[in-house]
Amino acid sequence: MNQLLRRKSIEDLIRDSENPQHKLAKTLGLWSLVALGIGCVIGSGIFTLPGTAAAGVTMKYPSVLHAPVLDLLRYGSDALTTVGRPGAGPAVVLSFLLVAIVCGFAAICYAELASMIPISGSTYTYAYATLGEIFAWIIGWDLILEYAVSNMSVAVGFSGYFNDILENLFGYRLPPEWSGPAFRGGEVTGAYFNLPALLIMMVLTWLLIKGVKESAKATSIMVVVKVSAILIFVIGAANAIKPEHWVPFVPNGPSGVISGAAIVFFAYIGFDAVSTAAEECKNPKRDMPLGIILTLLACTVLYGAVAMVLTGIVPYTTLGNDEPVAKALKDIGYNKLRIFVSLGALVGMWSSLLVGQYGQTRIWFAMSRDKLLPGRFSQLHPKYRTPDFSTWIAGFVVGIPAGLWDIATFAELANIGTLAAFASVSAGVIILRKRQPELKRGFRVPLVPWVPGLSIFFCLILMLGLPLQTWLTFFIWLIIGLVIYFAYSKSRSMLAQEN
Repeated sequence: MNQLLRRKSIEDLIRDSENPQHKLAKTLGLWSLVALGIGCVIGSGIFTLPGTAAAGVTMKYPSVLHAPVLDLLRYGSDALTTVGRPGAGPAVVLSFLLVAIVCGFAAICYAELASMIPISGSTYTYAYATLGEIFAWIIGWDLILEYAVSNMSVAVGFSGYFNDILENLFGYRLPPEWSGPAFRGGEVTGAYFNLPALLIMMVLTWLLIKGVKESAKATSIMVVVKVSAILIFVIGAANAIKPEHWVPFVPNGPSGVISGAAIVFFAYIGFDAVSTAAEECKNPKRDMPLGIILTLLACTVLYGAVAMVLTGIVPYTTLGNDEPVAKALKDIGYNKLRIFVSLGALVGMWSSLLVGQYGQTRIWFAMSRDKLLPGRFSQLHPKYRTPDFSTWIAGFVVGIPAGLWDIATFAELANIGTLAAFASVSAGVIILRKRQPELKRGFRVPLVPWVPGLSIFFCLILMLGLPLQTWLTFFIWLIIGLVIYFAYSKSRSMLAQEN
């Protein structure tokens, strides 16, 4: 038990980060961090998931495995006879607000730990310093799943909007056999492979290897483009709003709002990606808390505006598709506006994928530097000083599954990983306040342990809105991770070698 709970001191974490062999270049300022955060948050959900969250899932639950845990607790076996997962309807804006509140509690917990431990690795690193090695491994393994499947979801959405642009400009769409998922909802679709989803991942992988500074500059430009596209949509489509589309505003009651929140939750993991950049930040104690909080505030306002306009221009029941914003504009005949929005969506998802892949490779890098993963994952490119091997592996790990499955499959699996990570960070704040209250903190969470406790509570509530099948997949992933830990990592970790 002592081996499993051995912790790495904050001093050791910082010292290891200064090792020239594994030292990352410090190139990021406050606005670069905010651009990274907005780049991930906005692209992850605003163009792909509001429709699914509003419309719900129309298929019947084929088994207890597919029913949300919340419905099973509320209705028992009767949940299996209900038609689909209830959508939030126009109240999807409340789903986004609920998620923002949950993320707000988690965000300030991230801010405190990021200002104390300015090391690459985000939640994994915090867990290593607070909870112990076995929990750090579980969280790191969980984060790999979180970033990978969320980017798979966005890559599928990118392919959908790419096809919409082709249709709008040239009257042509890629053959469905090469631009759609081979499997949807567990059923074979007849498509072979979603080729655009794989190709975009390969291009982004090459850009990330070129360097984080170059990637951050590209992300900043893309953030300006996609925020402009969002504002064009909100202002341009506002004239087409019909208030009757908002009635009833909450068609499926609180369960619909919670179900919608569980679907869109992973769209907010951008501020989590900000924390993975701590080691490459010039002034992490000041800029990390500000970057995390500003990212969350800006994105919440944009999400709310898009959700209200989207559900106001068309009936929410028509929004259950891979490109809901473009489809809604097509339905009301706003094709010129649709071109701008679709281009903004492509740019937005490009930046989201870029930041998500960046965060994933930094998790692998941190775990490899601690020798929990093979050393190849922390090797740096001799010229660009970026983890090139990890970046290429991450590109294929995301690109190939994105060519095979649909958005909903990935989004729910990403959500449970994200929620588990948020809960662990909140617990880490409480533990460090008890164990090391004297450590200097660039930012302090107010009302500890109540605020972190509320964060944990809300995360658990949203996890209950996910299907039992998602829980089982998550546990299978964790079991695989534990097998790897006990077979390889436990005896090879840096702390094990020191002992």
